[in-house]
Parts: sequence; structure tokens; C-alpha cells
Amino acid sequence: MKKILLAALLFAATGMQAKTLVAYFSATGTTRTAAEQIAKEHDATLWEIQPAEPYTADDLDWRNKQSRSSVEMNDPEARPAIKRCTDVTKYDTIYVGYPIWWGICPRIINSWIDNNIFQLEGKTLIPFATSGGSGVERSVQYLRETYPSLSWQNGILR
Repeated sequence: MKKILLAALLFAATGMQAKTLVAYFSATGTTRTAAEQIAKEHDATLWEIQPAEPYTADDLDWRNKQSRSSVEMNDPEARPAIKRCTDVTKYDTIYVGYPIWWGICPRIINSWIDNNIFQLEGKTLIPFATSGGSGVERSVQYLRETYPSLSWQNGILR
């Protein structure tokens, strides 16, 4: 409690503001557009979570059980490699954006969280998703169950 009060007093005395990050994965550009809007609304830093190997149209064919996205989503342990990471330590609030795949977030979001798990503890995490027909609730429930030590807020569907 003393640390929180001290931090609040320091912010007030120095005029510092809480910093916000919008980290997102976008396979087709739809989630990128939503992320850009959220970043603008909250004067936030924008960060794209990029796969080390970009997804092709064939990779994203959800009707093909052998496509890369289908194989990843059918394996709860799949963690696609990320091109590069970002330093999340300087942010207080982080919006985490993704398209809904199979009712939840794509496995690359798990990769990003796993790479930053200790730095994400104690931060406010706000999931946001884009979807052609699914809601965000199941994906938020999945994140809360998979990462119970993190402070997940209710999700936003854009």
C-alpha cells in the first residue's frame, strides 16, 4: 500500500502520466485499424506483434485442417515465434489486440504473453478483438484461465 501511495504522490508531484501501450497482432489489417484507433483515443504507444514467419493467405485458410492457423489453433501448446519483442516495463496499461480465431486469441498472443509474463504482472491488461461473428467474451475467459496471475479487464470487440 505504501508503494502504491508513494507512486501516486510521485506521479502527482512530477506531473507524470500513466503510460499506455497498444500491442496487437493483425493477420489481415483489420485488427491493425482497431489498434490504431485505440492508440489515438488513449494517446498510447502502438506495437505490432509480428510473427517471425509471416502468415500467408494459405496459412489463414480456416477451412483447411492442415493450414498453419488450423494446426496452431488445434495445439494448445503451439507458440509461433515472434519477430521481435518490446519492453513493456514502462507501461501501466496495455491493450492486447487480436482477431478471434476459433473463438479465442491466436496462439501468437500466447507467445507474446509468455515472453513478457513477469513484466506484465501488476499491469492493467485490456483485451480487444476483431471478429466477423464471434464475441470477445470467450477469448477473455481463455486469457484469464490461461494467465490467472495477470490483471485482465473486460474485453472490447471492435
